[in-house]
Amino acid sequence: MSAQAPAALFDQNALRRAVDTTLTEFLTRQARNAHRRGLPQQAAQVLGDFIQAGGKRIRPVLCVAGWQAAGGTDTPEPVLKAAASLEMFHAFALIHDDIIDASDTRRGRPTIHRQVGTEAAILIGDLALVLADDLLHTAGLTPAQLTAALPIANTLRADTIYGQYLDITHAGQPPAGPGPALTITRYKTAKYTIEGPLLLGAALAGTSGDTPCGLALSAYGMPVGEAFQLRDDLLGVFGNPDETGKPALDDLREGKATVLMALALQNANPTQRRTLVRNVGNPHLTHDGAQQVRAVLTDTGARAAVEDLIDQRCQMALATLDTADLPPHITAELRFLAFSATARTA
Repeated sequence: MSAQAPAALFDQNALRRAVDTTLTEFLTRQARNAHRRGLPQQAAQVLGDFIQAGGKRIRPVLCVAGWQAAGGTDTPEPVLKAAASLEMFHAFALIHDDIIDASDTRRGRPTIHRQVGTEAAILIGDLALVLADDLLHTAGLTPAQLTAALPIANTLRADTIYGQYLDITHAGQPPAGPGPALTITRYKTAKYTIEGPLLLGAALAGTSGDTPCGLALSAYGMPVGEAFQLRDDLLGVFGNPDETGKPALDDLREGKATVLMALALQNANPTQRRTLVRNVGNPHLTHDGAQQVRAVLTDTGARAAVEDLIDQRCQMALATLDTADLPPHITAELRFLAFSATARTA
């Protein structure tokens, strides 16, 4: 899959830089404020270093896309700050996710809990959640905008945590079918990565989720979000750690209940099933064992089937854009984002 970037009406790179600047300035103020109050400023500094270490900033970009899809113009500072609050929430989710998964690296660097210890990392993650809320509430939104945004932001956050809870409670259990794994995908990733940010941006422009614009954004966002997580599942097993910034064994050692694994178990012969049961969920899995699992995932057709699911969902999203009454430059942007989010290597 390939696509050309849309015209400069929507400058993703400039928007990412603006989000980075907003987050840096906000966290710098937080660190200074902590210092003035006699509190440790290291927590905000560690969080700032983590946020600035990388990331696609896809959630803030989509929030601004939702704003402009619903008729908003340019990117006013309050909208930019509201969009940046999604990246702060994302930091919370990643820090806690790395603790749960016992991951050693993130974005090519040691995870927060490897840097400062598990207890401190939990608190830094908690701080990111609090600051995400603070950034949204102090963004300078009008009362009407804040009233419209809060239910979406709160649902987005709760759904993510519920999805993560489903993820850990299903880990280590051979999935009986792709259904439960798809539910995890929807709540853990699709809603807070794609659909939620779009709807948040639209709400800031005065458009609710039950309008033609809101329904179109959801119809686009859910399949792209699912495809995003399906790609993540493939990268978690087959990705190059130098590109993904994460170890290639974590998902297999944890025994994540993914669509990829469910399809492999459905199609596996007895020997292949024994290979999967023996290795997946083994915290001491070796690289050799992982290679055996990868071979089964390929030979059963599970890897190819997930690629097909990704392509199907991308095409569903693109078909929605073909009929949606959205500004042309946003249609082009969302079309480009559908490809970049689902055909990525990191």
